[in-house]
Amino acid sequence: MEVPGEDALEVIVGKLLEQRGLTLAVAESCTGGLVGHRLTNVPGSSAYYEGSVTAYSNAAKELILRVQHETLRRYGAVSEQAAQEMAWGVRTLFGVDIGSSVTGIAGPGGGTPEKPVGLVYVALAAHDGKWVERHLGGGSRWVNKERAAEAVLELLLRYLDGRL
Repeated sequence: MEVPGEDALEVIVGKLLEQRGLTLAVAESCTGGLVGHRLTNVPGSSAYYEGSVTAYSNAAKELILRVQHETLRRYGAVSEQAAQEMAWGVRTLFGVDIGSSVTGIAGPGGGTPEKPVGLVYVALAAHDGKWVERHLGGGSRWVNKERAAEAVLELLLRYLDGRL
């Protein structure tokens, strides 16, 4: 695998984090570590990236990220509420400036009419607020994972360059 080019989102996000002296941790579910993989492909990422948690099961979300059981019961793991709690939980766990999260349905199974395959929530928690976005893709499992990872990095970029 090659080092990402200068225009790759993970490179741009990394430069902005480093310039601002901010640290980041990520909570991942449906992406299975892909966001962390992309961030750590950037040389020097240890200056701003503290780590990630791949919390795939509800039990892991509760135990490690402190997502409330009631949130998971009432709204499900793939929800705006769970994504927000995951982002806050990973920020607290690592003691970083920014916590980001992603949860969704990569497929090909697991979708419902209310929550179809390709549905993803990405969230960000920082000292000045919380943001969450809903994205709906479609396609293969790998395509959905790639789109979800890209959505996390795009949300981080918009936060770091002041567009949120």
